[in-house]
Amino acid sequence: MNPFALLQADSVAEASAAAKDVRLSVLKAGGMDLLDLMKEGIAEPTQLVNLRTVRDPALRTIEAGRIGALATLADIARSDAVRASAPVIAKCAASAATPQVRNVATAGGNLLQRPRCWYFRNEQFNCLKKGGSTCYAVDGENRYHAVFGPGPCHIVHPSNLAVALLACDGVVSLAGGERATLPIAKLFHMPDRGIRDESNLEPGEVITSIAYSPAPVSGFFVVKERQSFDWPLTMAAVALKLDGRRIASARVCAGAVAPVPWSLPLVEKALQGVALDDEAALRAACAKSIDGAEPMRDNAYKLKLLPVAIRRAIADAAGAKEGQ
Repeated sequence: MNPFALLQADSVAEASAAAKDVRLSVLKAGGMDLLDLMKEGIAEPTQLVNLRTVRDPALRTIEAGRIGALATLADIARSDAVRASAPVIAKCAASAATPQVRNVATAGGNLLQRPRCWYFRNEQFNCLKKGGSTCYAVDGENRYHAVFGPGPCHIVHPSNLAVALLACDGVVSLAGGERATLPIAKLFHMPDRGIRDESNLEPGEVITSIAYSPAPVSGFFVVKERQSFDWPLTMAAVALKLDGRRIASARVCAGAVAPVPWSLPLVEKALQGVALDDEAALRAACAKSIDGAEPMRDNAYKLKLLPVAIRRAIADAAGAKEGQ
């Protein structure tokens, strides 16, 4: 690991200026993902800019409709305000990683973590994302890779929180640039719009908070090989608006199936007007989630898991409604 400087930032403005002006300067909050990248030889910053030393309480505040970027996943998961206003967000946060990681990892860091592709994470493979000419997942081990998107890189987006926030029409607040806000739907880009990074943040832009629309009837379901701490095989987040026992409208998003948090408009449309106890119609709507999927050799199993995850997320949302 090469030597680097450490800046203990006093303000967001100082952190932003440092990240914009210093070559290979990297912002650090909890640092969970960054530490892994540095140990793996993938990230070699010349300067780390520590956001945890910024004392602005707004960066850590959690309230109904707003989450500070430095709030930890553990704080989000146990927040009464989040659990009441959008239970899907609290449940997504609670499902991430391990308790030890959730106690340190932040909301902003979770959104901006790098892909967990084993070829990207292995310094011996000079893959597309590191400036090479090959996505090794195409002909290699692609069990955990994307089933949606044309490539040329087939990562899956690693953030649980982003999937829930997309379902709740989340918007990030920004400092350090010309933009004040950016919808979660526009925060990330597909690989064909840029291989080397995943977000649409400009140099020096810092996420300070995330706003979201209330979604009291919302749910989440994740499928993992080991439910305790493994990365998802697939996951689904739904936010419903009900007219009695019928679905008036729905927001349905999937994770671990595409390079970005994946909206499912065909499922949303098919769910309109469906009764919560109409099992056949619910299953038919959820089955539309795999339209347009293009699995690779080893990951077609995700096409069986995704409709089930969405159906169970809907059941979770309905249960949240009945528990009110």
